[in-house]
Amino acid sequence: MEIKTNFKKGVAFCAAIAILHSCNSTQSITEKKEVKTSSGINLGYMDKSVNPADDFNRYVNGTWLDKTEIPADRTRWGSFDELRKNTDNDVMAILKEAINDKTIDPNSDQAKAINLYKSVLDTVSRNKQGIEPLKPYLAKINAVQNADQLVALLAEMEPEMGLGFFGSYIGADAKNSNKNVIYVGTGSLGLPDRDYYVSDAPDNKEKREKYVAHVARMLQFIGESEATANANAKKILALETKMSTATLDRVQRRDRRNTYNPMSFADLQKLAPTVKWDTYFQSVGIGKVDSLVVSQPKYIQTVETILKDNQVEDWKAYMRWTALRGSAGLLSTDIENANFDFYGKTLTGAVKQRPAEERALATVNGRLGEALGKLYVAKKFPPEAKEKAQAMIANVMKAFDNRIDNLPWMTKATKENAKIKLNKFRVKIGYPDKWKDYSELQVKAPEQGGTYFENARMYAKWSHKKNIEKLGKPVDKEEWGMSPQTVNAYFSPTNNEIVFPAAILQPPFYDYKADEAVNYGGIGAVIGHEISHGFDDSGSRYNADGNLVNWWSDEDLKQFTTLGSALADQYSALEPLPGIFVDGKFTLGENIGDLGGVNAAFDGLQIYLKENGNPGLIDGFTPEQRFFISWATIWRSKMRDEAIKNQVKTDPHSPGMYRAYVPLQNVEAFYKAFNILPHNGMYLPFEKRVKIW
Repeated sequence: MEIKTNFKKGVAFCAAIAILHSCNSTQSITEKKEVKTSSGINLGYMDKSVNPADDFNRYVNGTWLDKTEIPADRTRWGSFDELRKNTDNDVMAILKEAINDKTIDPNSDQAKAINLYKSVLDTVSRNKQGIEPLKPYLAKINAVQNADQLVALLAEMEPEMGLGFFGSYIGADAKNSNKNVIYVGTGSLGLPDRDYYVSDAPDNKEKREKYVAHVARMLQFIGESEATANANAKKILALETKMSTATLDRVQRRDRRNTYNPMSFADLQKLAPTVKWDTYFQSVGIGKVDSLVVSQPKYIQTVETILKDNQVEDWKAYMRWTALRGSAGLLSTDIENANFDFYGKTLTGAVKQRPAEERALATVNGRLGEALGKLYVAKKFPPEAKEKAQAMIANVMKAFDNRIDNLPWMTKATKENAKIKLNKFRVKIGYPDKWKDYSELQVKAPEQGGTYFENARMYAKWSHKKNIEKLGKPVDKEEWGMSPQTVNAYFSPTNNEIVFPAAILQPPFYDYKADEAVNYGGIGAVIGHEISHGFDDSGSRYNADGNLVNWWSDEDLKQFTTLGSALADQYSALEPLPGIFVDGKFTLGENIGDLGGVNAAFDGLQIYLKENGNPGLIDGFTPEQRFFISWATIWRSKMRDEAIKNQVKTDPHSPGMYRAYVPLQNVEAFYKAFNILPHNGMYLPFEKRVKIW
């Protein structure tokens, strides 16, 4: 895991409904009498001129694609983005209502969320202060004269402002998931992926040049002359390139076995003898260390060579930049805007920043999400929604269990292990049973003398303290990695759990009042996706107890790997922009999740229809057709070119336009539902279709 500056974040995932119209290719399948029921599908988004058997994404989403413009403050737009925007509007209304509520306890979590929000928006104070809040940190950096002082400063600053090189944190032991252990991770880099540093592809070279120019521009905000800033920017790129070259690539990082390197304290000391590790761990609050896990030993060895090179001025330039970059959004608006020019416009193609209120809300959701989550759940998440979701999850789980039984490539013993793992899944829906306790966190409003920079610093220290307190205690399996108002879902391999925050349980993903075929194609497939993550190329390495322990026979693992390679090859052939290809190996886990999710959700729908009856045609479509239409709808999306370039290098998810139909090309029921024949564009020869779960 990479240690980020300022705020250490938790887990995250991946996880989007539109339309159709009967045509010649589907009429032979739609024989039942049509009923008058709302489907939950927006027929106005479809393109009736297209045959679904030729271009399914266009058929379902064509009119939406033609009429939709990506908002200027977004780099992509689609079902997820629309729902996130709508959810943000709901949460914003709740927050503003709370701001005007004079009865709120000033010491409550909600009051702290309000205070943080106000401080983010207090640009008058931020502009007046300029870089003053950062100056004490810059002075400490500039005082460093040797490696011992460098390491001492890293330890001193880690609780509130990471300065790069390396960092430590407490997390679940990958091979004993009930136990918390110490991890030592890599440092912070200014470009988002190793490829930007080491690859000479035209886009990477261009971005490196623009990165150097950006760093030089930013360093001038802290008083460096143009000439000095230009020279230091080149030194920073060289140092970060040396660090990045020593890290695992994006595919290697996905294999947890590569980043789980337990060792004794003595072994760590041998790995980087220049670092006084005992002093470091004492200073960060961990104390005496006997054993720990190093995520990337080769990287730590490279840090050792950097320290031995003794290029002190280069170290300091890198730390000044790391501190400035990590704090850019907390300082004056000219610094914040300059940072956006590179990270927003250059890297992802954004045209303008989102409104200040939206950015402030995102900050509150990221830091104090559960404080607002309590209010959100009370207003927006009815008990009926949770009850129906639980029933759907049970059906999708049952379907996945049946699919394991019927796998032709897996032996009986491995099937039993897979079923044990599935049956031990923890399922979390909506919101935590135990909310986060923010009582020790201090957050001051502007009228109380609080500033965004100071509140961020206090949050970082509070978060660091909470993390350190985990050491010596069992892993808290009740903790959530997302707030209830997050439109997303995730699978945690060490908890062996799937988690669905309240906000994703909304249309178009889920409407507890709507047609179940649409719900199964939406949230049902998302549920199946998360279940499948437990059995993708990464999650499958963990057993039923969430431990990194092999439960496969050698032959079954070989078969699974072969199937995964075939699926990776399918996606690696996709070219969203000229010369820009999807990385099938990097996106394999998410692609297995999509394929397994669709299959399990489809079978779950069949279980539901058998138990509750087939409603027949709605809007001219069978339940099976509505299911696949719903799936394609949740993945409708448009992206800016620069965002696509960045995504294929940094995001383990395939672009949405491919998720809408590529998994379906491997699903037999899809061919039957839309009468897809060899001459059709969606047809994939039978021998090339991949069937994993």
